[in-house]
Amino acid sequence: MDTENRNKKIVLVTGGSRGIGRSIALNAAKRGLGVILTYNANAEKGKAVADEILQNGGSAVALKLDVMNVSSFGDFTKQVSNVLAKEWSRDNFDYLVNNAGIAQRIAIKDTTESIFDDLVNVNFKGVFFLTQKLIPLMIDGGQIINISSGLARFAFPGVAVYGALKSAIEGLTRYFAIEYSDRKIRVNTVAPGAIDTEFGGGKGDQNHRQQIAGMTALGRLGEADDIGLFVASMLSDDSRFVNGQRIEVGGGIYI
Repeated sequence: MDTENRNKKIVLVTGGSRGIGRSIALNAAKRGLGVILTYNANAEKGKAVADEILQNGGSAVALKLDVMNVSSFGDFTKQVSNVLAKEWSRDNFDYLVNNAGIAQRIAIKDTTESIFDDLVNVNFKGVFFLTQKLIPLMIDGGQIINISSGLARFAFPGVAVYGALKSAIEGLTRYFAIEYSDRKIRVNTVAPGAIDTEFGGGKGDQNHRQQIAGMTALGRLGEADDIGLFVASMLSDDSRFVNGQRIEVGGGIYI
């Protein structure tokens, strides 16, 4: 293991096989970070992102993770430890990006308990317990970034539970920042605005997309790279005094 690779800073990005997570992983690698990215159902897409990073001279590993399955987090943490030792000769990593999630496109009146529970388990419970499990592997002075949503600030019909859970994540961010302040671990939230990806049916009706774009000061929907570039830019000491914050990256939607 060469010294340069061993001295790389390392980021773990959940849900890194597509959309915003993929962009975060690729842009972090372009900035010289080693990347551990996770996928759930599609191993091929996860491996493709890792391979793209490797082909461009970076270092990356794709691992399977079901954020809904809290009981699997212990084994996943052991996998992360093994990968850190094998790929980078390290026993810790620097940054965690909690990006994995599932969306809701259903009215309150049609929301079943099962749908509600799935949304809570992935978007809140999974984030809480995965972070709790992984923090012992993080360096002192590292950073956690939780991906929220503009829907935590403004309301649209059909996304009530999802939007409320993203509000909860923003509150949780501040509590993690307080409770791990003794280790100088910073915890922040990045809240994407309307992003034109396949997540939650984002690439829907053209008229609806144009309507949303018209609500944004920059006059367009966001792209995955609008978020990926920003998050990657935060993964350094340049953001060393930003802590416990919600940063919206939405092109000026509803300002």
